[in-house]
Amino acid sequence: MSSYLPWYISYSLAAVAVAILSGGALLYHFQCEIIYPANFPEGSRTQVAKPSQYDMPYEDLTLETPDKVKIRAYLIQQPGDSHAKTRPTILYLHANAGNMGHRLSIADVFYRKFGCNVFMLSYRGYGLSEGSPTEKGLRIDAQTALDYIMRHPVLSETKLVAYGQSIGGAVSIDIVARNEDKFSGLIIENTFLSLPKVIPYVLPMISSVSFLCHQVWNSEQMIQQITRLPVLFLSGRKDELVPPAHMQELHRLLDTTGEVIWREFPDGTHNDTCLKPGYFETIKIFLEGIMQKK
Repeated sequence: MSSYLPWYISYSLAAVAVAILSGGALLYHFQCEIIYPANFPEGSRTQVAKPSQYDMPYEDLTLETPDKVKIRAYLIQQPGDSHAKTRPTILYLHANAGNMGHRLSIADVFYRKFGCNVFMLSYRGYGLSEGSPTEKGLRIDAQTALDYIMRHPVLSETKLVAYGQSIGGAVSIDIVARNEDKFSGLIIENTFLSLPKVIPYVLPMISSVSFLCHQVWNSEQMIQQITRLPVLFLSGRKDELVPPAHMQELHRLLDTTGEVIWREFPDGTHNDTCLKPGYFETIKIFLEGIMQKK
């Protein structure tokens, strides 16, 4: 007897197959536009707030990467070179939307309340930086920023801490793992194991074609290469984009001789964890611990 499926079931299966294939095609060809929404919010590619709007002194820098892309950065340094050398430097690696100007309120806390030097950049394709964002490109941008810091007469003598939110956490893990001897600490907030492992959570309809995601950011592998640094995990337990279990697994995979602090925020979502009580107090304690180490 030949097999038979009612027409409506066959139609439904065909529709699902088409949807999956279409989703896979969109994922493969337009994933950079999806993953790196540099144009959001509106005006992000033309309007970048300045630290002076927060009464912070700064240098507006243009750095050229090894692949000849010009990226923009802010250096917000504590007054007086001798004093600045005694304070930690934060390498601020931002999340996947907006530009560095959107993060100045957080930079202001680091600068004014914690007495840090702050170095922040707009990745390629973000803000006023040239180019288009890709995993390879952002990795080059972060390395270019680090190389600048290491050549700087003041910052090169400070304790350097990478701070990253969301995809910025993945960039932070990557740059620290590749240059651990240059850093004194790492702070990550609401970061994922890898982008392909986020897809089933954010886009369940195309989870079967998540292997087509060529923007990987394999944080679960890179974090295992960090072996001596102190690390602070900041996890919003109501994160609606990155499963909180990803942060827990990164915490489990890390094997370092440095101090590891885990702080979770029961009501923290993907974008507002930094607004929750205790967030900055936890960072302050973490930084004070780093500064006490010789």
